[in-house]
Amino acid sequence: MPQFCTAFNDASKERAGDIVPVVITVYDDKSFDFELKTTPASIVLKKTAGIKSGSATPGKQVVATITVDQLREIAEYKFPDLNANDIEGAMNIVAGTARNMGIAIEGMED
Repeated sequence: MPQFCTAFNDASKERAGDIVPVVITVYDDKSFDFELKTTPASIVLKKTAGIKSGSATPGKQVVATITVDQLREIAEYKFPDLNANDIEGAMNIVAGTARNMGIAIEGMED
């Protein structure tokens, strides 16, 4: 366990303060591999929008607005972990998360 903590801290030091999901594979000989994932879209959206939480009633209450350019930046960051073939597909996935949180996207049609 201490070896993992040291390796994880070294690999994620530039992301200090962010939530860093990780997939750990432990082998019979007690060696391990791990893969860092991107921060969840909801966390990145809240940070970008400058809010603490999403809407209690998404679809009825808009708590923040982000631009299409900000949406694209988030989609490009999240792309490796999303089930999307291109950035536009990734943008649609992140836009859906934003909509479910009550975050509007300026310049994007629903």
